[in-house]
Amino acid sequence: MLAPGKVNLCLLVGAPRADGLHPLVSVVQPTTLGDKLTLEPGEGEEDVVVCPGVEGDNLAARALREFRAATGWDGPPQRLTIAKRIPIAAGMAGGSSDAAAALRLISRAANLPIPPQLPMLLGADVTVMLYAQRALMTGAGEHVEALPADRPPLIVVPLEAELSAGQVYAEFDARDRARTPEELEAAARAIRAGEPFAHVNDLEPAARRLCAAIDPALERLREIGVEEPMVTGSGPTVFGLSDDPDAVPRLHAAGYPRAVAA
Repeated sequence: MLAPGKVNLCLLVGAPRADGLHPLVSVVQPTTLGDKLTLEPGEGEEDVVVCPGVEGDNLAARALREFRAATGWDGPPQRLTIAKRIPIAAGMAGGSSDAAAALRLISRAANLPIPPQLPMLLGADVTVMLYAQRALMTGAGEHVEALPADRPPLIVVPLEAELSAGQVYAEFDARDRARTPEELEAAARAIRAGEPFAHVNDLEPAARRLCAAIDPALERLREIGVEEPMVTGSGPTVFGLSDDPDAVPRLHAAGYPRAVAA
């Protein structure tokens, strides 16, 4: 099963709520760049998650545990294998998409529905990646609405750097202006109505301050004619809109070997 990455075509961020989570308005688009997950009967007495290159527990393993706890399913142990292509800590929801795919797989194996509250328990991005479709995400990510519109062609450029979402949000809270509830409500209403929206990521200034590799990558996208170059999520991955078949080879030649059309 493919666990796609994502980009945020827009990401508007409000001030933290009482629970510490940030209200958002975001248009999320899945990418063809994704991880591959396989679930099969395991050996031994417990579920096992194998993800070469990633040490320790991960969100997909937690998804299996939480599914069993929430549903009471006591089926045989499972072995989940994850072949990673989405960079770690890159703003593309790789871990969350893996968890969402793990939920879909174990739901199928158990022949039980995914409990509605479970994705948000694992994280906001798990909710939006559960069905891996272009969507409007509001609230703190718990509200997801499909957006049946054309998906623009993407050029995605993962960088040789990592940023934690917590680090970027803390920088945003310390130095940047949060959207008011009224601004967020108006933006969501306009997107639902099909109106054009600005390709803006409120977390981008914070990510750029924390990661020096972002600015030259954005500049390179501009130089080769990619439209709307921006940071996705909390970064540091950058992307833009282009169907130019020469864009990816030019980025590879410019020192960005991980660039892909997605």
